[in-house]
Amino acid sequence: MSAAAKSGFWFLAVGASAALTHVGVFALTQRHLWPEIANASGFGVAFFVSFAGHRLLSFRDAGTSVKQSMQRFAVTALAGFLTNELMFVLLLRLAHWYAFWALLTALLLAAVQTFLLSRFWAFRR
Repeated sequence: MSAAAKSGFWFLAVGASAALTHVGVFALTQRHLWPEIANASGFGVAFFVSFAGHRLLSFRDAGTSVKQSMQRFAVTALAGFLTNELMFVLLLRLAHWYAFWALLTALLLAAVQTFLLSRFWAFRR
């Protein structure tokens, strides 16, 4: 298996784990919080799952220090979260989608953005 294929596999596995974490926290908190706050809570927890997995598995050959990767990944993740939250709010409040489907759609869109920024900037080789 090529290095790019391994990186892609791990990116999907870590991303799926982080997304499940995000959705799980959202599901546990949405009854007690506004949906937008539950989404932010899910992001906050999933951020650490995502960073650790990507640093140790997806981009283990990164040419950056852990500190530099963390700083860059924080920017990358926050950009992804802004995309996620904007899409989530638009689908939930304007299009009147169910919260779960709005969240899944927003997560998928943000995942593409996060991969591109992670691969070519945060964990640049």
